[in-house]
Amino acid sequence: MSVFGELASKIFGHGKSAAPASTAAPSAPAASAPAASAPASSAPVMAAPNSERAEDILEQLAAQNPQKLDWRNSIVDLMKLVHMDSSLAKRQELAKELGYTGDMNDSATMNVWLHEKVMTNLAQNGGQVAANLMNQPTA
Repeated sequence: MSVFGELASKIFGHGKSAAPASTAAPSAPAASAPAASAPASSAPVMAAPNSERAEDILEQLAAQNPQKLDWRNSIVDLMKLVHMDSSLAKRQELAKELGYTGDMNDSATMNVWLHEKVMTNLAQNGGQVAANLMNQPTA
């Protein structure tokens, strides 16, 4: 599975099982099942369009998370929120997958680009994403 595919799956997978249950134990991070040998592509595709609002799902996850994560602005925090590896190597892999052409060693610039691109791709693949999450101002 592509890095973007994993991220989208973790976001929308949580949305489907996010029925409020106060006695439910937190679910373990999804085990990475062996992916079918699908070639990585520059145009990530989710399995099926999803009409759930990504923002609502992520806010729900953030409310349940003991850490205060700035997922609205930070790709690192977004990945942490859905229990993904947010290391530089994983973000560089995601950047390559999404077609980043900038300097991979300039992680600050890459991270800003990645966050915007991930939100845009979520919206393009059927997830409802608020416009303000797709167009983050560059500080």
